Amino acid sequence: MTYRQSLDYLESLINYERITRWTYKTSFKLERFRDFLETIGNPQRRLRCVHVAGSKGKGSTCAFIAYMLKEAGCSAGLYTSPHLSDLRERFRILRPAGAADKGGVFEGMIAEDVFCALVESLKTANDNFSGGDKEKGITFFEFCTALAFRYFSGENVDFCVLETGMGGRLDATNAVEAVLSVITPVSYEHTQVLGRTLAEIAGEKAGIIKPAVNKKQLLEVISSPQMEPAAEAIRKRCAWTKAGLWEVGKDIPFSVENGKFCVKGRFGRYDELRIGLPGRHQIVNACAAVAAVEALAHKYRIKADVDSLRRGLYNTLWPGRCEVLSRDPLIMLDGAQNKASAAALKEAVTDNFPCRKRILVLGISADKDIRGICRELVPLADTVIITRADNPRACDSGLIEKEVLRVERLTGGTPSIFKTGSVKEALDKAAAEAAKEDMILVAGSLFVAGEARDVITKRL
Repeated sequence: MTYRQSLDYLESLINYERITRWTYKTSFKLERFRDFLETIGNPQRRLRCVHVAGSKGKGSTCAFIAYMLKEAGCSAGLYTSPHLSDLRERFRILRPAGAADKGGVFEGMIAEDVFCALVESLKTANDNFSGGDKEKGITFFEFCTALAFRYFSGENVDFCVLETGMGGRLDATNAVEAVLSVITPVSYEHTQVLGRTLAEIAGEKAGIIKPAVNKKQLLEVISSPQMEPAAEAIRKRCAWTKAGLWEVGKDIPFSVENGKFCVKGRFGRYDELRIGLPGRHQIVNACAAVAAVEALAHKYRIKADVDSLRRGLYNTLWPGRCEVLSRDPLIMLDGAQNKASAAALKEAVTDNFPCRKRILVLGISADKDIRGICRELVPLADTVIITRADNPRACDSGLIEKEVLRVERLTGGTPSIFKTGSVKEALDKAAAEAAKEDMILVAGSLFVAGEARDVITKRL
């Protein structure tokens, strides 16, 4: 198969990343996926997996963990979603210093020929499994997850760092028996499917915490600081599974001063830490990642000293999240696609990026908290340019405009508002509006951020 043929096949599968309405419990069938993995030899059983769930920061936390493991001399498979520009971004292997680095900001991205060979092999397995009936076969995300398992196991990575897709309990990544689980901050998201309360949502996320297969090696869990209903749901799950729980900010204290931070871990103290990603929320993500790597180092005798952790944290790249692409004018991308992520972005922008005028390019998926995102981001802007990604889940511009106007009435602000039909058109309008001392902020959806990144990087 060629690369284009491989992508065409994947796009023919049921893809909940491009569907707006579906039933969570009947659409996500973990047992069926486990049955499929059985037919391909259960490659996930040959992996030592770090499993990360949460509402915000899970991708960044995965990246921090993988980069620190690399600096500690380990090879780390990194499976994240969604991608920004190229599907292969989801499958990366970060290898120890000295190994060839490929992929630029997406270091270690799977090669096209390897990807195509894996797709062809798994396509045959899926056709046999489903009898040619796509309704009985695995979905797009399940296929990608199986590909990650087979790729990482075939490459004999030391660790596999997995980001959940939707929720946790029924997510395809939950087919693994993790050696360590991490729960990043839980907030309101996908309430129509995960639950209406924080406790319900956290319960779904904490579904990745399972009783240990080997009772002598109980699962360890690292939790980021949580709002109390979410924290209590995670504690209950850990108590039921007999998993050891360490909460960042409580069992693992940290402090921040002048852009640097210190983590007091279970086995040591890590001072003078810095990250290249802006925002206090990223420091919190980094602290959870430090706690995770420390736990792995203790369990598997990895030489993860403070210097390797420092290097890993500072060298971590995570495109599309508070990513600065240009300085004249300042252009930043962030996928912030729920209220809590938008609030964290607002804080990062106001604390770190003073400017004369802010131009917000805003596109949001229809199944997201449009009102909550607008309440956080619109007050930042002098000009709002509403757009939509080339994705069936993109929200109609008129609905976003109503929420922008609602925020304007509530806050008394009077931003200039424009509507555009595409991300490229929105960026053209933003460029026409911006002076060198201004800021263009693209946010509200990772799909919008990904399209914007493609357009901007080609122009630079």
